This record gives sequence, structure tokens and C-alpha cells, in this order.
Amino acid sequence: MNEPLGTSDAPREECGVIGVSSPAGDVAEQVFFGLFALQHRGQEAAGIAVSDGTQARIQKGDGLVGQVFTGASLAPLHGSNGIGHTRYSTTGGVGARNAQPFLVETIHGPLAVAHNGNLVNARELRAEILARGFGLTASSDTEVMTLMLASAGGPTWEDRIARTMPAWTGAYCLALLVENRVIAVRDPWGFRPLSVGTLPDGGYAVASETCALVTLGCHDISEVAPGEIVTLRGDTLRRRQALMPVVTPARCIFEFVYFSRPDSEWDGLSVHGVRQRLGEALAHESGIDADVVVPVPDSSIPAAVGYARASGIPYNDGLIKNRYIGRTFIEPTPSMRKRGVAMKFNALSENLRGKRVVLIDDSLVRGTTAGPLVQLVRDAGATEVHLRITCPPIRHACHFGVDMGHEDDLIATRTSAEGLRELTGADTLEFLSLSGMMRAVRRDSGYCTACYTGDYPLEVGSPRRKDAFERVLG
Repeated sequence: MNEPLGTSDAPREECGVIGVSSPAGDVAEQVFFGLFALQHRGQEAAGIAVSDGTQARIQKGDGLVGQVFTGASLAPLHGSNGIGHTRYSTTGGVGARNAQPFLVETIHGPLAVAHNGNLVNARELRAEILARGFGLTASSDTEVMTLMLASAGGPTWEDRIARTMPAWTGAYCLALLVENRVIAVRDPWGFRPLSVGTLPDGGYAVASETCALVTLGCHDISEVAPGEIVTLRGDTLRRRQALMPVVTPARCIFEFVYFSRPDSEWDGLSVHGVRQRLGEALAHESGIDADVVVPVPDSSIPAAVGYARASGIPYNDGLIKNRYIGRTFIEPTPSMRKRGVAMKFNALSENLRGKRVVLIDDSLVRGTTAGPLVQLVRDAGATEVHLRITCPPIRHACHFGVDMGHEDDLIATRTSAEGLRELTGADTLEFLSLSGMMRAVRRDSGYCTACYTGDYPLEVGSPRRKDAFERVLG
């Protein structure tokens, strides 16, 4: 969840994209429900664009999917092809002008673009666009990609996309809307998940996660391959390998740790199953005598189940999460901000009092939440709190679409293991090893683990803040 209250220690989500093409008629409602299933991937803004074969229409704005869209706002969105986007900002700051999809008129007809990911060469591409005389209205790399496609040569949109893809370096999963079809595109490294499935009416849908496709009743679900262009047009699906995949893919390992919904599948693996194995590996590596295993809800629940199963220590709920505080437009008072964790979690004293607690969390990033959570468990009567993290220490920034902050923001880059334990106030603190994580994923390679190792799968250049372009467009 996006945490405006300043209470979150987790990396912020990237974005979610969806596209639907149906021979049965209007698709706006299907896109809406697909976005609803992807809400966890971003809560800043949402948008839907549709096309009826001649005209494209768009509705977007700041807020949650259910806040941006109503029956009345969906009603004008007629068309058998549509795309949607739910956003957390990774390049470009917060604001309606950066909400997606981006929709432009081109010499070839309308073009709408929804993007999940982050280009590491966005600054250079932006400079090229400006040098060619284009004007930019937003501070997002997605607008740059949109204008590059709009001005590309080639007889078809698929040709223009294939011609432009080599210029993009970094992570991108795209859902594109043109006059009479939806086109999905995935970068050759395969950083972000993207899958396509067959709708019950014979049409097709593409989405960032399989959970959204299942919500729409899709079957025959498969991944969009790295470097592939997939065209959805009514009851027709065409696939084109535009770029060869890199030899060693770079799937984001954090999709398994935190981002993806547990009922999604990726790389042939159940997210829920991987998270349980992360907990099992953690128990084998850093087991300790305790009375109860307690998760920090929600993403840590499967890992806590796995830890309990492997350790033989009973699992129980100890923290109850208020799931409706993720985004608020009411600014809390300073005194309430200090109680940020207490606003989000309540402790179940009857399950914690007099107990030695193993507290399972998915990550420790900025170091702002773990300490208050440990204290909350102690205040509820726990005699010991042993903090266990289901991934290695995060010491390096992500440049591929995850807002972790920069190295200076990451607590593990400047604090020793014992310092981290003291900071959190835990009796003991242990992280899962990188090898333990890869065993849980059941893969030896093919995943980006740069946030732990600093070994990036491609050259990322000098670090820059996600709102760097806001200095020009304030």
C-alpha cells in the first residue's frame, strides 16, 4: 500500500496495467474490474482509455480505482478495445498530469499508452524529444515513450513499436490502445510481470498479474515473453518476437517477496507458495525457541505460515491491520502522525501476553516501521520479540520501477546488523540469505537481485530522484 502517513517501511509499488479486446462489445467495465484486482500495485491515480474503432475516449484522475470511476464516469467509455492503469509514481511526481494512460492523436489515429516500469535512459530520451521540437506536458517517462511511438515510422503500429523498442533501456510493460486493437509489449529483460489470457466471450485480456485475468474469467493464461509484442483484436491474438530476450532474464525478485498478490502466478510459480517457502527457509536458517509465530499482515502471512510449519512453533494472529488507511486525503495532526503505526495496526494482547514472539515481516527498507511494530508487540505483553525478515538486507536502490528510495534512504546501507537490531528494539533480528531466497524461488538465476547485491543486470548510470523532471515542470 502507498503510505502517505509516513508509516511504511516497505518499498512502494510500481504500477498495474491491463488491456481488453472483445468481440462482444463495450469493455470499460471489464477494464474497471481488472484494475480493481490490481489496486495493490498503486493507489495514487487510475485511468481507463477505450476505442470504438474510430474515436478514443479517456477518464483518469487522482485516487483509488473506486474513487476515480463511477457508473456515470464509465458510461461514456464506449468501445470494444480498452486499456487501464493504476499508478504509483516511479518516474515523475505525484499529480493528475502524470496519471495514465497518456492519450494523443497521431497521423495514424489515436494512441493511448499505459506503462509499468522505469527507463534508466529517460533523461537522454527526454532531451532528444525536446531537441526535436516536441513539447512535454508531464514529467513521466511514459509521455516520452508515447511521443516516440507517435513519431516513429513504419506501416503498422506493431512495426513502429518494434522499431522504437531498441531505444528503451530498462523496465517496461506496456498496454497500448490504437483504433481497433490493444497491443501489449514487454522489455527483453522481463523485469515486470505481464500475462495474457482468453476471455469467456472469446476475446483476450492482458494484465500485470494473473489475478486480474482470473477475475475476468480468463483461461489459457500465458506470459508475454520478454521482448514480445502481443496484439489483441477481438477474437484474434497475434504474437511477434520483436527483440530477442537477454540471455539471462532479470525478473524482479520483489514481486514474490511483496508486490504481487498471493493468488497470482509468475514464471510458472505460485506467489503464495514461494512466500511460504521463504518462511520455511527463514526457519531453517535462523530458528529460535519461541511460543508463537506472528506475521505483519498482509504480505507476510504466507511466510509466517511457512515459518511455523518448518519450526513447529504455533502460528497465530497478533496484529490486526486497518486495511482502509492506505490512502487518505485528510492530513492527520502531528500527534496522530506520531501514532502512525497504531493507526494502521492493533495488537491482539490475548495472543501475545507472556509469549516469546517470532515476528515475521517481508522487508526492512527505511527503518521507520519495524521499531514501532516491535514496541507495539511488547506493549501487548510479549516477553521477547524476535524479528525475522523474509529477504536479505536491502542496500541498493532500484532503478527499474520500484520506489525504494536512494542508498542514503536505506537503513541497511549505513547500519550494522547489531545496529539494526538495536534500532528495531528486537531481542534478535535475522534476515533470509540470498541463497535461501533463491532456493525458495526454485531458480538458480533469471532474477534481478540488485537491491540486495548491487549487481545490476544493465548499466543504470548516475542515480536520480523520481521527481527529477519536476524541477522544470513544477
